[in-house]
Amino acid sequence: MQTDIVVIGSGIGGLSCGALLARYGFDVTVCESHAIPGGAAHSFTRNGFKFDSGPSLFSGLSYPSTNPLRHVLDAIGETVPCATYDAWGCRLPEGDFKSAIGSDDFSYVLRKLRGENAASQWRQLQAVMEPLGKIATGMPPAAMRLDLGAIFTVGKYLPNFIGYGLDALKLTKPFSEILQEVVTDEFVYNWMDMLCFLLAGVPAKGISAAEMAFMFAEWYRPGVVLDYPLGGSGAVIEALVRGLEKYDGRLMLNAHVEEVLVQQNRAVGVRLRNGKEIIAKEAVVSNASMWDTLDLFADGALPDRFRREKLETPQCDSFMHLHAGIDAAGLPEDLDCHYIVVKEWEITKPQNIVLVSIPSVLDRSLAPEGKHVIHAYTPGTEPYDLWEGLDRRSEEYQQQKRDRGEVLWKAIERVIPDLRERIEVSLVGTPLTHQRFLRRHRGTYGPAITAEQGLFPSGTTPIEGFWCCGDSTFPGIGVPAVAASGNIVANSIAPLEKHQAVLQELGF
Repeated sequence: MQTDIVVIGSGIGGLSCGALLARYGFDVTVCESHAIPGGAAHSFTRNGFKFDSGPSLFSGLSYPSTNPLRHVLDAIGETVPCATYDAWGCRLPEGDFKSAIGSDDFSYVLRKLRGENAASQWRQLQAVMEPLGKIATGMPPAAMRLDLGAIFTVGKYLPNFIGYGLDALKLTKPFSEILQEVVTDEFVYNWMDMLCFLLAGVPAKGISAAEMAFMFAEWYRPGVVLDYPLGGSGAVIEALVRGLEKYDGRLMLNAHVEEVLVQQNRAVGVRLRNGKEIIAKEAVVSNASMWDTLDLFADGALPDRFRREKLETPQCDSFMHLHAGIDAAGLPEDLDCHYIVVKEWEITKPQNIVLVSIPSVLDRSLAPEGKHVIHAYTPGTEPYDLWEGLDRRSEEYQQQKRDRGEVLWKAIERVIPDLRERIEVSLVGTPLTHQRFLRRHRGTYGPAITAEQGLFPSGTTPIEGFWCCGDSTFPGIGVPAVAASGNIVANSIAPLEKHQAVLQELGF
């Protein structure tokens, strides 16, 4: 079989890249190892309950925004219907409360919780971040490419930054440096430390000011709302697949790539586990993690230095998951879609933070009538070492699942005290589950690359015609970031004139 481009993996990064490349006119084949597309963002159904496997927190899809995923969807002519909301529930050491997003709402929460001084510091932080947000969102990832053509696509935006002076340099620093200049209130600092960790798997000292400036521009402006895709995260995947197929691209399921074929230092295709070879006339793109990508090459096919750098990159920890389907009879009508549960302010401590999602409060189609779906997880804090070598069929493994999963049950019980009496479906996932079903090396959330260490690596590689996208490449971890990475790689492969034509069509 021959195609122009093979994309390995159908996560959001891979599908964004593949759908855009098809939009640019390439013959694209996306190879997915599993029976359903989506990677960490797929949805699955058990006994009538539809669950998100991973991300459930979205923004900028229901309205024109700076979200790179929205830009990809616009480019391929697809939309994702969403329910919107503007607050989430908090169960913190300081107490239980509801936190609204938007420019002024969090100040009101802080004033009640911590007093006027904390609220004043928050407003000052917003003021400092406002110009940085304008810079961070002033150059859309849709314009970026990794060759000299960037002079013509990115260059047009450079005049927008004239006048910002030293502010632009602040974007390259760790966010903690800005935070420490403005914030002395312990709760405000802890809150921002937590948001940094949820966004990128690292605390404030590890995340770049640029990434946080983007978040401030999106979440803390007047009238902002958060989105929940109707049909779950799988609805986003379905939209990307529709875009891919609309432009004659193809998605191959149960197509596990065993090896990237290399001839004379050029990627020329892939070999599947069943022995079938797919020849790629233009390029091969991997949406797998950097460590899983290394395993796709025969010994000696990659330069030793490149392989060594990837192997030495630190990893974020993994996850514990609980997917539950429950009887909702008698539950309050005002349940929030999302809750954050924090036992103590040690952000990276294992089993300390749990995120709880109850998306059926917004989308009743996710559960049978009178029921709710719940997804609770520890966000990148579960050590793989505790699970390494365990036999998934053993009683030891099952007991550890029960023990390590207890924190998830207790977190949901902070919201629904009689949870266990309501259970109809329950599934506990571990780092081994993450590794097995999501093809994630050691079940990791992604590279733990801090702002002090620099930016995530670009999508280029020493192998001609071989590219990488996803959460192991720039801009990094998270749904907007992986969509941007796929966009950037697609742009870099596409001819400049086609890239410019799409930008013009999008109004950039």
